[in-house]
Formats: sequence, structure tokens, C-alpha cells
Amino acid sequence: MATMLDRDLAHFTTLASTKTPRIMRAVVFMVLFGSIVTLGFLVFVPWVQTTSGSGQVTALYPDDREQEINALVSGRIERWFVRDGRSVRKGDRIVRIVDVDPQLIQRLEAERLQLQIQLSAAQNGMATARLDLDRMRDLFAEGLVARRDFEQAQIRVEDFRGRVAEANANINRIDVNLARQSEQTILAPRDGFIQSLNAGDTATYVNAGDVLATFVPEATERIVEVFIDGRDVALVEPGAEARLQFEGWPAVQFSGWPSVAIGTFNGLVASVDPSAQPDGRFRVLISEDPEAEHPWPAERYVRFGASVRAWVLLETVPVGFEIWRQLNNFPPQLPQQTPQVAP
Repeated sequence: MATMLDRDLAHFTTLASTKTPRIMRAVVFMVLFGSIVTLGFLVFVPWVQTTSGSGQVTALYPDDREQEINALVSGRIERWFVRDGRSVRKGDRIVRIVDVDPQLIQRLEAERLQLQIQLSAAQNGMATARLDLDRMRDLFAEGLVARRDFEQAQIRVEDFRGRVAEANANINRIDVNLARQSEQTILAPRDGFIQSLNAGDTATYVNAGDVLATFVPEATERIVEVFIDGRDVALVEPGAEARLQFEGWPAVQFSGWPSVAIGTFNGLVASVDPSAQPDGRFRVLISEDPEAEHPWPAERYVRFGASVRAWVLLETVPVGFEIWRQLNNFPPQLPQQTPQVAP
């Protein structure tokens, strides 16, 4: 059969002289080589799985966060001692509030003096009533007075005891009012600065509890608060590494290759909330890695409330597996748990 085919092809000289073009051989070679390289890339190149979230810079402790300075008493603003953006030290005066009645403190002091006189009179009366009660007790034991007289002496002692207690309660009430009025000058709780003044100018009336100013403490420990999708939050554990991109800070982030990222900073997961937010996401707190080569930018560059993008590093898998996972919308691979040996 081969001999007959060769004999027939000998008659087709043009077909025998036709050869495969070099460009086609080059294309086939390039496609074959590219396929092998791509297959090797998908199988052998590692990819670090991540779960990302966005949030902002905040403080770890509540007293280090932005605070509202409230009016402690109702009254009229007499004078501001600060302005917007003013740095203050602990104990510096912020604002003074005066009562609408300028003679209120004098009236309270006069009322307190009157109550002290009443208290002294009640105490003296109770002392005399106790002496009478002791005499009545002795006379009643000897049968010289009736039981009714003895009981009346006991009633007088209890009556004066009630008067003493009432006078003490009224004096305590006056002391509370005086203490509240003495807190009319509001002081800075700690070192920081006044971010904004929220009340009006002098002669403005304010009620107790009204917000007068917004205060931001100084020298606080920063922490990043981000929110992670509920599908991936089970893979995030305290102590996991994270990469952070701060707002306004130039950065180039490769999600799967954090080692080649530029402009991002290291972080460690501090905690993960056990319950979800109203939108279904979970809050994750990320602190600064003390052993990182590059510390976080100074506070003047990354201020409280600045937006942050975070990538929490998970397992290392081949690139092909990660592409297959993304196409199928599967969650990241579960981290390998180290078996714990019981003591």
C-alpha cells in the first residue's frame, strides 16, 4: 500500500515540493512552550490567599478616642478659654458656665447656714430628750411615774432623731448643689487638642449634658478597625499577619505576593468580633507589628479616622488552585490547625 501511495504521489510534484512554513513552526513552538510555562506557573508558583476589608484608624482604648465635652450644669456660657485646633494640657480651662441667677451660690450658702442652725437645735433637743428618757426609765423602774410618761419620753427622742436626720439630708442636698455649681469651669481631662467648639458664643444658654466641644487625646495607641465579609471571617484568627494600605499613602499591593508589595505596612490581627454588624460584616482590629522592619507612618501622615485597606494573609496555595477557587466562588482554604497536646 505504501509503495502504491508513493508511486501515485510522484505524479504530484507540486504537492511534494510544498513544505510547512517557518512561521507556523515558530507559532507551534511558541504555543507549546507557552503552554508548558503556563502549566508550570499554575502548578508550582505559590500564591498567598488573602481576605480583604476596609475601615479606618482608631484607638484601642475608649478613653483614647475622640471625646465629647459636655456641660456639667445648666447655665449661660460666660467665657471660652480655647479655640478650634487649640492644644491643651490636663487641667487647662476650656469654658466657664454661670447660672442664670448670679446670686444662686450665695442663696445656697445662706440656706445651708440656716439648715446647720436647725441641725444644731435638733441635736441639742435630742440630747435633752435622752436625759429625760434616762430619768424616766429610772423613775419608771421605781414605780414613781406612769408608763405613759415613759413612753412619751421615748417618742420625744425618736422625734428629735428624725429632725436630725432630715436636717442632715437637707444639708447634703445643698452640698450637692454647691458642688455642681462649683463645676462651672470645665477643665481638659488630659493632654490633647480641641478639634471643634460645638456650642455658641457667650450669653448662650446650655443645658446639663449638652455637647460643648470635641476633644481628641494626645499620644494614643493607634489601631486599625476593618470589616471582613462573613464568608471569610472564620479564617481570620488573632495573631494573623496583615498588610495595610493607608489613605493618601502611595502603595502598590500584590494580593498574592505580599513580599513584593510597595508602600504597605505590616500588622497583626488583635481581635475578631464574635457577632456581626448590622450589614453582616465582622469587625477585625489590627495592631501594629512591633517587629516589622518599617513602622507605621507618623500620626501627622495617618491621622485618626483615616481610611485603611487591609489584606489578612491566609494559606499559601498554587496559583492554579487560587484561580480555580475564584472561578467557582469558593472560600479560601482553611488554615492547617496545629494539634495541641494535652498536658
